[in-house]
Formats: sequence, C-alpha cells, structure tokens
Amino acid sequence: MNQREINQAEWRNSDNWSVGFYFSKKDTRSWVPKQIPWMGWTLNLGNRTGALWMIGFLIGTPLFVILVLAATCPKP
Repeated sequence: MNQREINQAEWRNSDNWSVGFYFSKKDTRSWVPKQIPWMGWTLNLGNRTGALWMIGFLIGTPLFVILVLAATCPKP
C-alpha cells in the first residue's frame, strides 16, 4: 500500500473525525478535504504542519484584530 492509498484510507476512517476536526498521524497531508468535500478543506491536526497552522490561526487572528484596532483607534 503506497502513501496515497494510506492517506485515502485514513481520510475515510470515521474514527479520525471528531466534530468536524480531522486527526491522523498516518496521513501525511496537512490540509485534507472535509468529510463533505464540496464544503472545502480542513487541517490534519495529527500532522505537525497542520497543528502549526492551527496554532497560527488561533494566535494570528486575534493579534491581527488587535493590531488593526490599535491602528484605527483615535489618539487622545
């Protein structure tokens, strides 16, 4: 079984899905199609790069909002 087949088998395994989140250490992809593929992509949190993307989103988004608000607030 090659890696592409392993990735597909892992993606199809419902044990790797929980409340819309995907976690598989055997799947080498960072981004995978959602369970309903026309809905887009999701992160593989079992992959180091996928986990780093999630941390980046969790830290980067609030930081971006704070910076934008700080830049647009009127100065006293």
